[in-house]
Formats: sequence, C-alpha cells, structure tokens
Amino acid sequence: MRAGHVIIATLCAWTLAACTSFPAKKADGRVDEPLPPTTTTVTSMPPRPQDIRLDEVDPCAMLSAEQRTRLSLDNPPSAYVESSFGNAKACTMRSNISGNVVRLTLVTVEGVGVWLSENAQVEATQTTVVGFPGLTVRTPGMDNVCNVEVDVAEGQFLDVMFRDGGNATAANQDTLCQGAQRAAEAAIAGLLQRR
Repeated sequence: MRAGHVIIATLCAWTLAACTSFPAKKADGRVDEPLPPTTTTVTSMPPRPQDIRLDEVDPCAMLSAEQRTRLSLDNPPSAYVESSFGNAKACTMRSNISGNVVRLTLVTVEGVGVWLSENAQVEATQTTVVGFPGLTVRTPGMDNVCNVEVDVAEGQFLDVMFRDGGNATAANQDTLCQGAQRAAEAAIAGLLQRR
C-alpha cells in the first residue's frame, strides 16, 4: 500500500503545480448544466464485466482519430511517462478548439482501490464507464481539475484527467468531471473495440 500513498501524494502535488483555470465548455465546445452535488461515500467497487490488462496498451492509440475529433482534441497525442503513477505510460491530448487537455494514464502498479483509502484525501464518487466500475475523483481545494478512474483489471486502472489548457474563462468542476467522464467512455470503448 506504500506505493499507493506515494502515488496519491505525488499526483496531488503534480496536479496542484500543473493545473490552471478551466473553461466553461466541454471538450467538444458544448456547455452542460452542472451535475447535482453528491455526498456518496464509496467503500468498495462492484465487479468488472471483464478484465482489460493495460500492460501492452499504447495510451496514445486508445482514442481513434474519429473519437479525438468528436472530443475536439485536434492536436496530435503526446506520449510520456507519468512518474506520479509509478512511471506509468501516459498520453496528453490538447484541443485548440476548446483549450482543454485530456490525459490518459495506464496505471499498472496499484488498483483503483487506492482512491478509496482514507489516506487518499479525495472525494471519490462511484460512476460507471461503459459497464466498468469507476470513480469520479475530486481533490479538495483543486477545483480546476477532475479525474475519472476506471477499474479495468486486478491491480490496474485507467486514470483520465480533464483540465484546462490555459483558457481565460473558468469552468466549474462539474463541467470538468463531465469532460473526464466522456473521455473515459471513449477510451474504454476504444480499448474494447481493439480486443
């Protein structure tokens, strides 16, 4: 569990340093009504419909060109290694249309349960992503980013972060979480199609 604590602490520090204000638009440029506030406390995850191992997946190939277009991600994907998740493979995709940034990270050193730990110090609410159990994760004091964590296999999860790429108009966190949810749904659908 020590690796999980390091991941959480490093992620929080990285996100605080890297994030800026968010636009009021979705990744595709549309605007949603805010989601209703939730106070759900998640203690365990429901079962997965199947396992999708991430070991050999390329995070920059998870979204097809068509999916990226639907999400208004018009810049080429950029691969890197995310040290805050145990040197996980990651990919950032930016939008010149909306100014938003989506990051997909393939975490293979810890299961999604790390976000349910008291040590995580986040608000995690349950969601479903194309039939897979997931969590919408909000970090207190960091209203300019939202993550959706998808439980894809034992000891592995897909982290989808949605943030602003430098826009002047800030979006509320509910809108950011909707963007993270849409990106997570597209990524999981892409993974399932390529199996």
